[in-house]
Amino acid sequence: MTVKGLRQALKQEGPVIIASNHCSNLDPVVVGCAFPRRLRYLAKSSLFKVPVLGLIIRWLGAIPARREETAGAAAALKTLIRLIDSGESVLVFPEGQRSPTGELQPLEEGVGMLAAKTRRPVIPVFIRGSYEALPRHRLLYKPAKITVFFGKAINTEALAGEFSSKEIRKIVTERLEEELNSLSEKAKL
Repeated sequence: MTVKGLRQALKQEGPVIIASNHCSNLDPVVVGCAFPRRLRYLAKSSLFKVPVLGLIIRWLGAIPARREETAGAAAALKTLIRLIDSGESVLVFPEGQRSPTGELQPLEEGVGMLAAKTRRPVIPVFIRGSYEALPRHRLLYKPAKITVFFGKAINTEALAGEFSSKEIRKIVTERLEEELNSLSEKAKL
């Protein structure tokens, strides 16, 4: 695994929000190995019921989430806010679910909402190669070169003095999408 841009990401002090593309079940492990601070992340609640896997993802810092329910999404957001407020960094996948093609999908605004509420920096991350190693609907891992690109942090604290929470949510989502697209282009080189 190759990691690029990490030094810049580590300049951020305190808890951060890592926002990564999502192509594979390997992604939380890949980002967790690339980023030296402990990360907490949301995982589909049904995964916690799978023998052995449930124990592993808990050990990796996963938190059960029910994506399909609005109440579940609100509870997940509150959980992430509580974790950040207690000093923990979190990993989120703003596409909402794994990409079926390996390409970046449109982003949901949850990361922007989380950033607006916590005012913590958002660090964009793009993973290249995890889709080739373990795409959706494949059970067996195939060796592949994986590269993790850390992008420029989005400073939400600086936005807080000028914009409303709703505006911050939108600005963060737009900037994150721009940065992830830029990192995606770098990954193709």
